[in-house]
Amino acid sequence: MSRTDIGVLRQAFLEARTHNAWQDKEVPDSLLRELVEMAQLGPTAVNSQPARFVFVKSLEAKEKLKPHLSESNRAKTMQAPVCAIVGYDTEFYRHLPRTFPHKDLSGSYAGKPLVAQENAFRNGTLQGAYLMIAARLLGLDCGPMSGFNNAGVDEAFFAGTTIKSNFLCNLGYGDASVLKGRLPRLGFEEVATIT
Repeated sequence: MSRTDIGVLRQAFLEARTHNAWQDKEVPDSLLRELVEMAQLGPTAVNSQPARFVFVKSLEAKEKLKPHLSESNRAKTMQAPVCAIVGYDTEFYRHLPRTFPHKDLSGSYAGKPLVAQENAFRNGTLQGAYLMIAARLLGLDCGPMSGFNNAGVDEAFFAGTTIKSNFLCNLGYGDASVLKGRLPRLGFEEVATIT
């Protein structure tokens, strides 16, 4: 493996950490655009691309999000330069004639809300993970979290749409001086088999 490959692995996984404290350094909108463009390149079933992202940056938007956060997530989210609401569109299939043009599969999901929901959630979650990896590769740090009221966030940010929230991810430049040691990971034999 080349030095470059090892450097990329360090940046995306080996040395990357979940951050809870942030430097006072702005994340430009142009970087968020680049981030989404990269995340959109990751594979999804039938190129469905159901993820939808809201980047909460302004004080006004953060105040709108704040009451829906768990107590332990409020201060760090208010401090973070950006909080990404990672959502998914339950009617993603409306775009399939354009995103999967060689075969119209929209009928596989239209009128089948449970099937559509399951696929949107699964593939939207994948895209949320792609977003975090892309963020790390672009020099940002991540603080993903699930401690929030989904229904409240959906009402505040997605009312009148077919989009639902999945998880949140603070983005910015982490304050490494307050990081604790990496927590233990389960070993290969505990999580995987080869058959």
